[in-house]
Amino acid sequence: MAAGQHADPAREFADYLRGLVGRIDQDGGWCGVFLRRDPDGMRACLQGREAPPWDVVEALLNDLAAVYGRDAAAQELTHARALHQRLLRHVDTRPGARERLGERLDQMLKEQHYASERQAELAELLQSASPFDAERLRLDLAWAQDDHERATARAAELRVRLQQVAGRPRPEPRAAPADPDPFFAPRQGMGAPADDLAQEPSAARRFARRGARYAPGGDDASMMPPTTAPSAPRGARYAQVPEPTQPPGTAPGPEVRSTAATVAQLIALRSAGRTGEAHVLLCEAARRPPGQLPMLAEELYRAGLAADWATLLWEAASLPPAELVAVADALAAAGRSDDSGKLLRQGVGRPASEIGEAALVMADAGRRVQAEVLLEAFLRVRTPEEAARIVAADPDRLIPPLLKAAETVSGNCRRDLSHALRVAGYRA
Repeated sequence: MAAGQHADPAREFADYLRGLVGRIDQDGGWCGVFLRRDPDGMRACLQGREAPPWDVVEALLNDLAAVYGRDAAAQELTHARALHQRLLRHVDTRPGARERLGERLDQMLKEQHYASERQAELAELLQSASPFDAERLRLDLAWAQDDHERATARAAELRVRLQQVAGRPRPEPRAAPADPDPFFAPRQGMGAPADDLAQEPSAARRFARRGARYAPGGDDASMMPPTTAPSAPRGARYAQVPEPTQPPGTAPGPEVRSTAATVAQLIALRSAGRTGEAHVLLCEAARRPPGQLPMLAEELYRAGLAADWATLLWEAASLPPAELVAVADALAAAGRSDDSGKLLRQGVGRPASEIGEAALVMADAGRRVQAEVLLEAFLRVRTPEEAARIVAADPDRLIPPLLKAAETVSGNCRRDLSHALRVAGYRA
């Protein structure tokens, strides 16, 4: 045990990973998908040159469960998790870890946003598709949903790592390693075409991932969002912090001072290229009292930090339902209706039960229009079967507005939803 505690974490995890892969079917399941989609990335992980995201390890453990049973995989899970955490702690003590993690988090958020937009686009096409095209579109939609889930999981993992790194003293500047944990490298294409996807094993097709390292090269790179980290703010507007707006002749209150301090800190971090710490600050700001956020939005725009407001809004979309509704209400009441609607549309990646809870909170607060915006956004990017699960909390109150939102999307959407509700045992 003592020897193991002092072993090189990268070599130790690589030995474990090779043993795990050696016990599962390398041609089927998720392992087969990963090896076909990114053989170089998998080889680098097996050789200890790269650290895989946890969701990749978890997928391989699912393959193990298919061979040895879930009990065996559950026992393996604790050991794998401990080794993986030790590896990440080792990687994140390298010089420049904070900056690398911040850049990767920015990239994962772009992946997440792109996947959401792709889901909405495909769901809209599916409403008017012919039966011949519908099957391919459903398959593409499943891939887009998986892209979103993977990017969401990786973003959450990166946030935790960033928070842990931010609490450590900054190391002395030294040259960074040539290949520092590049598993989160920007993807170069959108993934394999639908004809190729249809050839994947059925067990792996729904869960295969195309984001980040698991995307083969293609001709669609021009359709991807920018993948480079934002540059440090430049120009005269960054020479000093703009004074927050307030009525003339009044002393700034605590909210005004807090807003000014946040903007000043963001400017300093962006100017120094410390993107990781800037993102942590935005995550914290997203959880402020909702009434403070409209003022923060205004000051961020005045300081030329509109992109930071967009990031903060994205972070706020992951708040619990009641808090999400409170932020949307505060933005709408302050005249930022576009931001309020955008926040609600970004929040549809959460479980269907939470969407139903949020819609009820909005209805109780008299925000029926916003509830309809939320339900409509969900219907545009999720399947009718998933939408049917929204009503579980209160079918009598949720079925009518859900059907109304579906009618707004299209007649086909309403028919599909009605069918899914009947199959689920509800009258529609």
